[in-house]
Amino acid sequence: MDSGVVIGIIGGFGGMGRLFSGVFEAAGYSVTCSGRNTPVSNEEIALTCDIVIVSVPIHDTVRVIGEIAPLLNDEQLLCDFTSLKTEPVRAMLKSKAKVIGLHPMFGPSVSGISGQTIVASPARCDERTQEVLYNIFRKQGADVCIMTPEKHDKVMSIVQGLVHFSTLCVAETIKKTGISPDELLPVMSPVYRIETGLIGRILGQDPALYADILQQNPQSEDVMEKFLESAEKLQEIVKSKDIDRFTVFFSENRKVFENVIPQATKDTDLLIDTLAGRR
Repeated sequence: MDSGVVIGIIGGFGGMGRLFSGVFEAAGYSVTCSGRNTPVSNEEIALTCDIVIVSVPIHDTVRVIGEIAPLLNDEQLLCDFTSLKTEPVRAMLKSKAKVIGLHPMFGPSVSGISGQTIVASPARCDERTQEVLYNIFRKQGADVCIMTPEKHDKVMSIVQGLVHFSTLCVAETIKKTGISPDELLPVMSPVYRIETGLIGRILGQDPALYADILQQNPQSEDVMEKFLESAEKLQEIVKSKDIDRFTVFFSENRKVFENVIPQATKDTDLLIDTLAGRR
């Protein structure tokens, strides 16, 4: 790829499309975008652009890929920005194009991609094309993590699915208590404000995104079942009033996380210090 390459983003006027239009333009590439009501159509993007990126909601991704896949040739590169990878990559492979699935692990509200992570799932693509694409992101400070589509979806069922599911369960539980979050904040130390802040952050977003993340990932159901089993197990231990059983439960889980505890402590200490300094 060179500076004469044209990158087309289907859904390019959405938040993620706009963000990456800037990323590619900063790297010296020409970018053209299509949207629901734009002069440029999805078909035109597919027929005229060297790199075609599908950046639409999860539930629309496979359908849109299916519409443009027959129009592509083997000189083009087809990518997507979806939070799931198995089905979108499978759909992209029905084209003749080179295929790399992409998942930016951040939302469009970030000011840039420096310090952010992008997961890449190369499915049919030469190494040179991969490296040129990845270097666009790396030169602007992003990390690129290579992962198969299947591994990606399993990992995301935890990183996104489990985390969002448990967070929403906490929100629902607080709602059921009848205690307003406004009553909780005055007595919260910074560490508890961080946890509550994550709930508020998610609830301030588009619910359709989180519905797709939880409902469209086929791995989510198994993870949610494990969460409910874990909650029941812990509930029974708490009710037993047996401190030894609780200690065993706690210690077994601490052992699983022992390699990340030092960094997790440093990261959260920074957040706590920042919040404490603002009070």
